[in-house]
Amino acid sequence: LLLPGFDAQCPGSGPFRQPEPEFFPCPHCGENVEVWTDELQAPCPKCGTEAFRPRENLCLDWCPKARECVGSEVYTRLKGEQ
Repeated sequence: LLLPGFDAQCPGSGPFRQPEPEFFPCPHCGENVEVWTDELQAPCPKCGTEAFRPRENLCLDWCPKARECVGSEVYTRLKGEQ
């Protein structure tokens, strides 16, 4: 399944094209929080505190074609731009 707007040839867009869940500890209670690879944060199911995905060197941060590759909506949401 490929989402529309994604460049199928770009290996860096894989986590955005085919999102998968990853788990991060809640900063408040330590519960595992499911955050998908196309999201930056999610609420803890136990206490409601937002758990954030660590910001890594994403292609969105350095690739000049990132907005075009992943689509404006995803790019804006993940970069936190208005």
